[in-house]
This record gives sequence, C-alpha cells and structure tokens, in this order.
Amino acid sequence: MNPYDAVHTLAKALRESLEFKELKEAQVNLKADRSAQNMLSDFRKEQFELQKQQLSGIEVAPEQMEKIEKLYAVINLNTLIKNFMQAEYRVAVLLQDVQKAIGEATDEVFDPELLSQPWEETGEDKT
Repeated sequence: MNPYDAVHTLAKALRESLEFKELKEAQVNLKADRSAQNMLSDFRKEQFELQKQQLSGIEVAPEQMEKIEKLYAVINLNTLIKNFMQAEYRVAVLLQDVQKAIGEATDEVFDPELLSQPWEETGEDKT
C-alpha cells in the first residue's frame, strides 16, 4: 500500500470517527454558550500559568493548587464544558495511539546510532 494513500485513508477515518464527531458537536454546543466558553478559557489560563511556573522550577504554593482544583470542580459542573473536555480527551487518546503506531513502525527503520548528532557524542555545544 502506498503510504500517501494510507495517510489519506487515515485522515478520512479520523474525520469520520465517533471521537471526532463527538468533539465537533461538543465544540458547537460550547460555542453557543458564551459564559461556558469564558469559564473554560479562564480555567485554561490559570492552568497554563501554573504549568509554566512548574516548568520554570518555581514551587507551586498549596493555595495555587487549591485554586485550580476548585476551578476544575466548578467548570466540571457545567455539562457543556464537561462534555467538551471529555470529547477532547478521547480525541487526544486516539491521536496518541495513532502516533504510537507510527512511532513503532519507524523504530524498525531509524537506527538511533546513525541519527545521533556529532555534538551529542563529543559534548560540544551545538550553538
């Protein structure tokens, strides 16, 4: 099978999958409710800031964790947001599974020893 044909078949299968259809419907429903949209946006901004802080090595205060947990509990009470986030999660899992399958197929072909960069072996800075 031609890989280009297979990728187009995969793209079509993804578009037609229950996961994608449910996400699309959940997006339409969420967009129809501006307050729910704003609630989700506010939660994601807080979540992003917390993640940015964690990645920067800055300790997260217990109050910050409590705040994000409370925000999550509140938005989870909204059916539109809850359905959207669940649908979004299912699509993410599906895409991870597809990516894993592709990765496993390419592992057989790509020899990590041949792909290593010269600076990795010598400790030289690549810049």
